[in-house]
Parts: sequence; structure tokens; C-alpha cells
Amino acid sequence: MRRFNSSFLGRDMAVDLGTANTLVYVRGEGIVLNEPSVVAVRPSDGKALAVGTDAKRMIGRTPAHIEAIRPLKDGVISDFEVCETMMRYFIQQVHQSRFSKPRMVICVPSGVTGVEKRAVQDAAEYAGARKPVRIIEEPMAAAIGSGLPVQEPTGSMIVDVGGGTTEVAVISLGGVVTSQSVRVAGDELDEAIIQYIKKEYSLALGERTAELVKIELGSACELEQELQAEVRGRDLVTGLPKTIVTSTHEIREAIAEPVTSVIDAVKVTLDRTPPELAADIMERGIMLAGGGALLKGLPERLAAETGMPICIAPRPLDAVALGSGQILEEFDALEGLLPSSERE
Repeated sequence: MRRFNSSFLGRDMAVDLGTANTLVYVRGEGIVLNEPSVVAVRPSDGKALAVGTDAKRMIGRTPAHIEAIRPLKDGVISDFEVCETMMRYFIQQVHQSRFSKPRMVICVPSGVTGVEKRAVQDAAEYAGARKPVRIIEEPMAAAIGSGLPVQEPTGSMIVDVGGGTTEVAVISLGGVVTSQSVRVAGDELDEAIIQYIKKEYSLALGERTAELVKIELGSACELEQELQAEVRGRDLVTGLPKTIVTSTHEIREAIAEPVTSVIDAVKVTLDRTPPELAADIMERGIMLAGGGALLKGLPERLAAETGMPICIAPRPLDAVALGSGQILEEFDALEGLLPSSERE
């Protein structure tokens, strides 16, 4: 775990509170923390035993008296108290003084309700952030962090495939013209792999193994060279450990449905886009960000299905954190990009 010096006291922070990972950007420093959004707790008294990387190592490996919890599901808080504990821990990693009250900008999916948005703000305030906690929608942050000219009178399209949600938006003149937020993303790909291997091989896989299989063998279209890999799990018939060999072809079949859902969200958004902006996107292309942008073959599949050129953000995993951080750095110039209810 990284430790930071006391010169960070009171510095403004931007937090990409993701379903899979939480990133913290400190004004003047850049991204200083990137850890899994996982907390290991003792159910008997709710005490947090580990947070972040240490807690993720425990997923699927804990004894009965310890539970590894992911407090966010589909991009929103599913366990308020555990989320508050996690945010407090991450704030303390950056601001070691208990008395510091950093100003904070937090990213949320564009489809969240007012109640879900308020829950994020409350969790941040209880964890030690200064009021008011500003909220920015993820597609806008991802577009800024990907280097798109969001304030110009031209159409920019961002597709942010995260852990819990896929955010698709067309942005012009500092506002979202049309958007689509679907709760299908990296987690659904993992779950699809678990179910496929269970059905085809009677083999039980853990979350972490499924994620590794997705990274190694996941693809959205046929590859020039198909790959194979060994996968280890528990045989559901005998209950004993077992190793199978699977391929990119099989895993592509396993994740076909959630990948199609992501592509459909892009098509629906394009269908709702005004013609002038659609012409701009045709010229500039669609920007891909988030961990899902790294899925093999996804850019090629999107290009084939939409007829649009596809670009991948320079730092797809960091795009949302970098975009919200840029708002902190140039707050006076970019404050207009925050939703009107978040401006002072």
C-alpha cells in the first residue's frame, strides 16, 4: 500500500468510484491511488479487516468468519456502510490527517437516480469530504479524460465500458445530447464465463479465475490466431479440483450476449443522434474507454456493426479519473460541465 506525505493536506480530490476499481486523483499530483473496490469485513461486528488490493486477494478464499464484499454493484452503492468505510480508507491513504476535509468530485453512471446520486454524496461526506460533494457523470468525465473536444460545437461520441455499467454518450457544447447507460459490462462478462464453463464442463469457477479467463481469452470477433489456455476449478460431479482446456472460440461464444448488449447500446445512441452530430462522429470516430475497451476484437466488431471509425483512449482504464481530475485543475473554466444542480 502506498503512503503519501502530509503535503497533500486539504488538496482537492476527484474519485472514480468504480464497481471494479476506485481511482483517486489529487489536484496537482495526478492519479495517486488505484485499488480494487473490495472490503473484507467480519460479519459478526462489521469490522473492516482489509480494503483494496489486500481484500481482493481474499475473494473466494475467506473462512466463514470473514466476508469479502464489493460495495458497488452496476455502478451504484449496494452496501452503504461498507462503501463509506472503503472511501474513508482511501481518503486517509491520500490525506493522512484525520482533520483534513478535501473538496471532492465523484463520478457516477449517467443512468443513476436522484436517490442513488444522493447516496454517493452522503457516503463521501460521512467519509470526511467537504460539503458540497460535486457529482459528474461518467461519460462526460471519460470524454474529457480521453481528450475529446467536449466544449466545441461538434459531436463527440464516447463509449465507456466499465465493470458494472456501459456508458454511451454523444457530447457537444459541454453537454450530453443523447446517452444510454446499460448495466452490462465487465462483471456480466465474468458471470457469463462462469455460467458457460459450469454448463459445458460441470466446472465451478471463482470470480477471479473468470476475470483472468476474460482477459486472456475474451474476444468480440474472430481472431487471426485463436488461443487456448488451461482453466482450473472444482468439478461439480466429484467435488475434486479439475483442469480443462478452453479456447478463445468458446469464451467468445460464452460472452456473446453481453457483448451484443453493449453494441446495441451504441446503435441505439447513434439512432437518436441528430444528423449534423452523426456526420461529425462519422468523421472523428467513436472513442472507446474503460477496461472493456481492452477486450480483443471489440473495436473491430464495433466498426463493422456501426460503419464508424473506432479509436481507443490513450489511457482507457484511467480516462474517467483523468477527466474528473481535469475539472479540478481547471475548475473555473470547466465548472459548466458539471450538472447544473452541482454548481455553486
